[in-house]
Amino acid sequence: MSTPVSPRESASVHHLPNARPEVHPDNPGVPLDLEPVRAMRANLSAIQRRAATLPTRRTVKKQWQAAWLVKALQCIDLTTLAGDDTEGRVRRLCAKARAPLRADIAEALGLADRRITVGAVCVYHRFVETACQALEGSGIPVAAVSTGFPAGLSPFETRLAEIEASVAAGAGEIDIVITREHVLNGNWQALYDEVKAFKQACGPAHMKAILATGDLKTLRNVGRASMVAMQAGTDFIKTSTGKEGVNATLPVALVMVRAIRAYREATGNVVGFKPAGGISTAKDAMAFQFLMKEELGNDWLQPSLFRFGASSLLADIERQLEYYVTGRYASFDHHAMA
Repeated sequence: MSTPVSPRESASVHHLPNARPEVHPDNPGVPLDLEPVRAMRANLSAIQRRAATLPTRRTVKKQWQAAWLVKALQCIDLTTLAGDDTEGRVRRLCAKARAPLRADIAEALGLADRRITVGAVCVYHRFVETACQALEGSGIPVAAVSTGFPAGLSPFETRLAEIEASVAAGAGEIDIVITREHVLNGNWQALYDEVKAFKQACGPAHMKAILATGDLKTLRNVGRASMVAMQAGTDFIKTSTGKEGVNATLPVALVMVRAIRAYREATGNVVGFKPAGGISTAKDAMAFQFLMKEELGNDWLQPSLFRFGASSLLADIERQLEYYVTGRYASFDHHAMA
């Protein structure tokens, strides 16, 4: 049972916009153009230096940090993708998604009258209907991982059928995985055709393309795969399944968001970004937020264009916000997602 917290002087973050815009990117795609794909370059040392400065050059404290953390909370795709998932676990996850910030903390922050939810709940197809029922009336979309997640090596027709089944079950977002072999072999036509077919199968659902960047070997491959996936019509590009040896990192994110910027400048189409895998602390989340603000601007700090794929991240954000309003750190077992 949690202990109520008392508001700290100047704890209010009323200036924080209630950012849950209903408009999501709908990238129509463009014909495959290999010129910008082949032009993608990645200066490893420069990228690493840039990424290393992000958490140190920009810092925010006190009520401003609280505001950034509430914003990060709203951008979480609250996820459970374990082999021992149950309907009961998914329902509990959905209950937390509806009220991710404990009521006493929200009141102490001056946010008791705000509707604050996470960005989405992400589950396997098996639990899409359960999640949709648990989230009914909340406006929170259900995202389903699909296309043979995490390896993406199921037969092609099976992967298409999996997308269609999840959309029919009520999923509003589909997280697909690409065939990494196409990237490693430089078979950009095959990658383009695959992602385009997946997008068509999604119908009205928004699609996030998981590049599994830890499997792509080089940052140049990451940039090229990002560009091809966007040309094929994906609405988001996502770093990882969370199952690779290396998941979301700032250097990889930097390459991907610069590809998003290049694609927008070339086509006028807007694409979102989702880092996923290994992002478990508030400090990590804020580093990715700083990157989005500096590279793409404030529009990409909203849940319509930016998501974290995470499970334990929510517990640390809630813990940091509790520290802000009380001056004391609670143990992780005081928070539901710990």
